[in-house]
This record gives sequence, C-alpha cells and structure tokens, in this order.
Amino acid sequence: MTEPLYIAVDLGAGSGRVFLAGVGPGELLLEEVRRFHYPPTRSAGHLRWDLPQIFGDIKQGLSAAVTRARALGRRIESIGVDSWGVDYGLLDGAGELLEHPVCYRDERTQSVMEQVFASVSREEIFEHTGIQFMALNTLFQLVAHAGEGLPAAAQHLLLIPDLINYFLTNERLTEYTNATTTQMVNARTRTWDDQLLGKLGLPASLLPPLVDPGAELGKLTSKLAGELAIDEIRVVAPATHDTGSAVAGAPLPEGWAYISSGTWSLVGIERDEVLINAEVLRHNFTNEGGAAGTIRFLKNVMGLWILESCRREWQQTGTDADHDRLLEEVAAISHYTGFIFPDDQRFFSPENMVDAISAQLEETSQSLRSGCGATAKCILDSLAFRYASVLRTIESLSGQAIQGVQIIGGGSRNAYLNQATANATGLPVCAGPVEATVIGNVLVQAIAHGRFSSLAEARQHVAQNTTLEIFTPRVSAAVADARERYAAIEKRYCN
Repeated sequence: MTEPLYIAVDLGAGSGRVFLAGVGPGELLLEEVRRFHYPPTRSAGHLRWDLPQIFGDIKQGLSAAVTRARALGRRIESIGVDSWGVDYGLLDGAGELLEHPVCYRDERTQSVMEQVFASVSREEIFEHTGIQFMALNTLFQLVAHAGEGLPAAAQHLLLIPDLINYFLTNERLTEYTNATTTQMVNARTRTWDDQLLGKLGLPASLLPPLVDPGAELGKLTSKLAGELAIDEIRVVAPATHDTGSAVAGAPLPEGWAYISSGTWSLVGIERDEVLINAEVLRHNFTNEGGAAGTIRFLKNVMGLWILESCRREWQQTGTDADHDRLLEEVAAISHYTGFIFPDDQRFFSPENMVDAISAQLEETSQSLRSGCGATAKCILDSLAFRYASVLRTIESLSGQAIQGVQIIGGGSRNAYLNQATANATGLPVCAGPVEATVIGNVLVQAIAHGRFSSLAEARQHVAQNTTLEIFTPRVSAAVADARERYAAIEKRYCN
C-alpha cells in the first residue's frame, strides 16, 4: 500500500502512547508502538509533571514509529500531539523550560475562585468564556501562580501539547480547542480574552498566537531529526485537547450524545455554536472548542478515577483488585448495593478514596456489604445515573432530544457500565471506538493532508471500518426505584 501513515502522540494525565496509524481506502490501522507512564511527583512545593522525561519517552516513540513505517514500506506524512487540558509550562526568552509544570490536582487553587470572583463576577467570566467553573482551570492556576510570583524570566506560556510541539518544531503556538479549556478564550471571538485577563492582572503577553485544528506547525527541527535519525516530518495540530480529538474520532449519529469515558467522563453533545445563558451557568456546563468549527457542549463528571483510585488502594493493602475479576464480581451482584454522588469534591484528590466513599455513604445512611465488588458496583451504578441526570439537563438546556449515547475511550470497554448507562438513561448505548482520541488525532491530520475533504467524510470512514457494540436499555421496577434513590442523593450534594 502506498498510502502514507501518521503518528499520533496521545498523552493522558499519567500515561502516554505513541501510535502509527493509517487511513487508506478500507483501512483503519492503529498500531501502538510505545506506551509509557509518568505519574506526577511532588517537588518545589507542588505536584508536578516531569516534562523532560515525558518528551524523552515521546522521542523513543517517534523513533519506534519511523522504524515500523520503514518495515511496512510506507512513508510518514505528519505527527500530531494531543494531551489532557489546563496544565501549562513557562519558557524564558531563550526557550528554556523554567520549572516543571504543576499538575491540575495540586492544591494551589483551593480558594482561588473566591479570590477571582472578588474582582470579576462568575457571571461576567461565563459571559466572556462560556466555560464551566472548575478550580483546576488554567485561569485559576495562573492566578495562583501569579500570587506566588511568576518567574521573572518568564516570556511564554504554553499548554502541555503546545510545549511538546515547541520541542518538536521550535514554534510557539497554541491550538484553539485546548486553549478554550483554559477559561481565558473569548467564546464568541475565539481569541484570547485580553479584557478579562487585564481585569485580573494576568500577563496576556505570555500567551502565543492561536491556531485552528489542522494547522501545520512546522517540521521537526534538523537537530531533533538528526538525533533520532529520522526525516524532518511535518507536525500538524490536531484537536490538541484529548477530548476534542476523541469527539472528532467518534462517528456520532445525528441526535446522539457522547460520553468520553476514562479518568474523567465528559458528557455532552456537539453543536455549531456556543450556548451561553444564566441556566447554562447555573448548571455549570461548558462550551469547549471542537474540530471543524464545532462546539463541545458538555459537563465533566468525575469518571473512572474513583474506581481506579480504589483499585490502587486495595492493591496496596494486598487485596486482589484485578480489573476483569472485579467486573465479574460486580456483574454477579443482582441488586443495587448503594449510591454516591460522583461529583462530590471530596473525590477529586482525597488522601484515601475508599475512606472518602465510606464517609459519603455514612452521611446518606447507607452501608455496603464487605468486599471490593460491592463498592465497585456502587461506583459504576452511580456514574450511570449521574450520566443520565446530566443528559436530561442537556436536553432541557439545548431543547434537543437525545436519541442515543455513544461511549468512547477506554471506558467503553466496561460492558457493565455501558449496560448500566443504557438502563439508567433509557437510551441505546453504542460502545466504541476505544481509541477514539487517537483516531480523531489522525483524522484531523489526514484532513490537513487532503485525504478527506471534511470531518463528516472522515467520520464516515471510521464508521465503515469499525465494529461497535450496541447496548439496549432494560426497563424494570428495580431500575426505576434505583433512579429515585440516586436522585435523592444527587439532590443533597449537587449545587
């Protein structure tokens, strides 16, 4: 086959992968050539990312991808990088990283929102940006950083994928979809909101020009190409926010919602324009930029972070918490064990997740039978009913009836959660693609190359070359009763 290949670098908040991909006629090649891990570590008073280590692993992945492409007898057209949102690093005038970027789970933003609202109201910020309020947003991180004192030598602020692209090309640019997650982009002009930044005393001069998904950023530097013994390959910006890429890679049927399921669950719909009003603000929904000029109207739900944190704690105490075995235990339990409200802030970064769950259960006069399976089932059932609640709110806010739900990302492998979501929502659930983020990354590169004329055509290619699983809702009195029980708990904690 003479069709070119693409390299997709996909960075999650703790682990990354490098893929070699092809989207020739009748083809959807996704070959993982390197996987690596980089948990944040505490240094210089904060929880931080070791970015040089991450880039070192990426370089090894690029080298492996090129070697594999040569073995296949195919050339590489371009490279695209996506990552988690909101975190950033600072460069000096010479382009040197001044300090390891701080992780969004660091405690430095704990009381910053209230400080910001004393200068600019919540309503004004939302009217400008259309972005949901979360303490981890770059806006609040930067306010906290400025309060501590920004490094005097700081000249440029780049988000994580933009930093990687800078290391690859020496170009300092920020891609639009990820920039919107900062809560510093004006939702209507799609430019940095200098007025908002000025009111908060933040240095807009640090922010680089914005580019759209599909923009060519440059080629690998000759130095890097020589170091890796590879060609000076083009670097193209996909939707650099990983959820932006995931939604781009989802062959969404008309009228369907999506859930990008992983550490976080992003529950939303795709729109052509922002939706900004008092009710959207009250429910704390967000308008994030998407590929091809779309808007991702969504809400963050805490996601599988809760279960994975419990699994890690169980394993540390010597308890067998194998993922597949745990799901078998969950499926064998015939009743609803209990419910939590997943978006309680106590679950964001607790010292002990199992204890945090127990504390909320005690507050709601619930108790679980012993065993990891019962706790896991409580978490998964609660996520499903939370998804259903968010989707009902989306219908109310948008005036759009939702016909079904497509679950994408790693969480789409969780058959129990998929079925529970179908039951809770009363809607059909389509699971997959698992690698939607990588697919979306590659599709935007391929559109830039001219392989596809539009995102719709690219998604059609995915639909024709992917097998997805459908989950049909099972209606029962037990589900109806569970919905009421969960709703009472959500009402107590949701604000």
